[in-house]
Amino acid sequence: MSMESFLVWLPSLLLDIVVASIPSVGFALLFNVPQRALKYCALLGGGGHGLRFLLLHLGVHIIPASLAASLCIGFSGIYLARKFHAHPKVFTVAALIPMIPGVLAHKATVAMLSMYQQGVTYVLLERWLTAFLDAVGIIGVLVLGLVLPGMLFYRRQPVV
Repeated sequence: MSMESFLVWLPSLLLDIVVASIPSVGFALLFNVPQRALKYCALLGGGGHGLRFLLLHLGVHIIPASLAASLCIGFSGIYLARKFHAHPKVFTVAALIPMIPGVLAHKATVAMLSMYQQGVTYVLLERWLTAFLDAVGIIGVLVLGLVLPGMLFYRRQPVV
């Protein structure tokens, strides 16, 4: 990727970061996150979504891109939790919410309803299966990114 092509979609990346931080703060307020932690929820939500945006524009599929972004949010949440003596979920849960695949779930639902109304065709079945598996895969890696850092850093028993 050249510098010129990067500069072309840099405003889109910055807009994505800003727009993704808004629901992060909104859900943090909904979850009664302490006021001093709101800026970190916005930072993690925008940064994680921005990382996923960057990876998608570099050609990475949405599931591994979401995994990388959720792991980044998860490990950053562990760091912030230790720094501010809070639970990591204070920072991470609200930050992951902007990456929930609502559009893919909607596409899967529409394709399923179309199959119900029009009958099953290969096109509708492929449309449904692709959207459904992508949505389930994204939700799975978001959960993995939320849980794995805590399992690595807060284990009370040895692995073996």
